[in-house]
Amino acid sequence: MIKFLLPVLVALPLFALQIDAVAPAVTLEGDTGGKVDGTPWSSSMLQGKVHVMFYVDPDEKDTNNAFSEALSAEKLDRSKYASIAMINMAATWLPNFAIATKLAAKQEKYPHTIYIKDLDKVIVKKWQIADDSSNILVFDKDGKLIYIKEGQVTEDEIPLVIALIKAAM
Repeated sequence: MIKFLLPVLVALPLFALQIDAVAPAVTLEGDTGGKVDGTPWSSSMLQGKVHVMFYVDPDEKDTNNAFSEALSAEKLDRSKYASIAMINMAATWLPNFAIATKLAAKQEKYPHTIYIKDLDKVIVKKWQIADDSSNILVFDKDGKLIYIKEGQVTEDEIPLVIALIKAAM
C-alpha cells in the first residue's frame, strides 16, 4: 500500500491516537451514546473498509462541508469505503433531543453514513482529540489511523486526503 506523509498530520502524545496504529478501544452505548438507531457502536467496527470519521461539535457542523462534498463527488466504492458522522453532543448548548431528531432525519436521508452520538465526550477523552471542533479521522482497512485533522481541511489539502483514502482502498 502506498502511504502518504501529509504536512497536516497532527502530532499527538504516545497515549492518544497514533498514525499507523489502531485507536484505543472505545464503545458508545446507553448513557455514553451509540448509533442513532439506539444500538452500540465500537471502535472495533473500524475494520474491513477504509473509514472516514467526521467527529463534530454541532456548533462546527459546517466547517468541513467542502471536504464532505468533494468526498461525496468521488462516488467511492461503498464495499471498500464507509463514512461515519459522530456528534460530540456534550460540546453544545443545543438540547440533545433536538440534535437527535436532526440526526435521525440525516440517517434516513444518507443511509450509507453511520450516525453516532457521543453523549459524554468519550472519544475526546479516550482518543484525546480536539473538543469543540470539527475533526476528520481516516482509518485504513485494518483499523489503523492514517490521517487526522483538527479544524478545516483546506482546499489545498482536500485532494491529498482523497488520494490517501483511495490509496488505502
